[in-house]
Formats: sequence, C-alpha cells, structure tokens
Amino acid sequence: MLLQQTKVQTCRDLLQQFENHEPATGGERIRFEGIEGRDVYNISAVFADRESLVIAGRVEGRSTEFSEVIFFRKEGEVWKPHPDYPVYELQDPFFTRIKGELIFGGVRVIADPLHPHCIVAWVTEFYRGADIACLQHFLSGPYHMKDIRLIELADGEIGVLTRPQGYKGGRGQIGFVKVGQLEDVTAYLIGEAPVFEDQFASTQWGGANEAHLLDNGLVGILGHIASFDEEDGSRHYYAMTFAFNPDTLEKTPMKIIARRGSFPTGPAKRPDLADVIFSGGLVRREGGLA
Repeated sequence: MLLQQTKVQTCRDLLQQFENHEPATGGERIRFEGIEGRDVYNISAVFADRESLVIAGRVEGRSTEFSEVIFFRKEGEVWKPHPDYPVYELQDPFFTRIKGELIFGGVRVIADPLHPHCIVAWVTEFYRGADIACLQHFLSGPYHMKDIRLIELADGEIGVLTRPQGYKGGRGQIGFVKVGQLEDVTAYLIGEAPVFEDQFASTQWGGANEAHLLDNGLVGILGHIASFDEEDGSRHYYAMTFAFNPDTLEKTPMKIIARRGSFPTGPAKRPDLADVIFSGGLVRREGGLA
C-alpha cells in the first residue's frame, strides 16, 4: 500500500533525511571528446540503439544556452559523437520506449527575433521511430513547459507526466494524465493534465526527468526538487525519487537520492548553478539497485 504524504516536505526536510543516510561520495567523470571545447552535460542514461550503446548529451559553450543534442558512442575509455546519427538543436535529451518504438525528445529554445541572443520561450519536442536514424517528429508540447515525459503503463495505456508553471503550477508542479495511444497526446491534453497536490512548497519546484515502470505496476519517478537560496538567490537542485499508482494517483513520499556533493568536483556554468545536478537518467540493475 502506498504511503501518502501528510504534509509538504521541503528541500530542507528531505535534505536532512538524506544526510542521515547519505552514501559515501564517489563516482567517476565520464569523458567526452570530439566536441571542440564545449561542455557536455544534462545527459541521458546509457541506452541501446541497433548494436551500439549510446548516450544523448546536451552540448554547448560555457557562455550560451543555445545547444545541440549529440548522440555519443563509447570508443575505448571515452565517448565520441556517433558518426551516423543526426544532431538536434535541443536541450536536455531524454528517451523511452513505447510499444517497441524509440521515443526521443528534448527542449527547443526560441530566441527573440530582435535580440537573437535572448531566449524568450521553449518547447518540448518529441520524435519517434524504430531507432535513432529513423526518428520523425510527432509532437510539440505547450510553450514554456519542460519535463514532459511519456511512459507505457502495465495495461498498455500511455502515461503523460507534465510540469506546468504559473497560475496552475506555481514555480513548477508535476502533473499526470493517461491516454490510450500516442496519437491521443496533444499540447492541449498536456496543458490540462491535473497536478499532484501538496507535493512541493509554494516557494520551491520540481519535475520528472525519467519514468520507470516497476514490477508492481507503479510508476517510479526519477526527478528533481529545487529551491532558491534565501541569502544570495542561487539555485539548489537535488535528485529525488517517488512512486505513484497511475490509476489512483496515490504516491509515496519523495526522497533525495543525490546532491552535487555526491559527485566529483568540477566547474559550474555560472556561480548561481554551483549546487545544481540534473537527474537525467538511471540504469536499473539486478537486486533492486540502480
């Protein structure tokens, strides 16, 4: 039986719980080459395409947010751009598989025509196909919405996770709706999806980065919870998880599973992003581990 949250848990609450059980820090840096001095970050989990293991990564210069998504394959100890795969003008790539098809997506940013270096809007774009080489665009989400994710449910229906902001979602809430098939997913449906109540404090926000169908039929979410620093306004992003029943929307409490200090030290894009991690994906292993 799912345990419902009895009160909103803030970043501070969840971080205190995490610190009581924080694993030893570790991990290792993934080495990327062939990207001409640009940064690779906000990557997807490793996934198989044809006979290659692939990582999709956001690639951009340190002083801009106009980026490309490149598919990398491992060559020896480093990951290099796959020579046969297209490059997309997107941010923050993600993938899933629905009814045997690869579903790939990312965020397209839109510049001000009069000030081409200024981003004024963004749209989540979706592509589908048998593999990366065959991808075709099939869906654009609502303007100004990131963290839209799709998942095939145990009964064959399609789950749609959303992240509205503004009058409906404040700084960012997670929403969910089910449909019968991919063709039923539209920008309007995404915008109208109900949100989980009492999940984030009004001054904080979060979103789903990756959805996993669990053996018990629940949907496991790898996502983020975030807040502004009360003193200097910098951002704090933590990787979190929770699960929910797609039929009743009962959900488990969130828990933080990683923070920036859980990983090797490294540069940040800007000073206000020094305590930010992007929970782009995880690889599930035997024995309930990931």
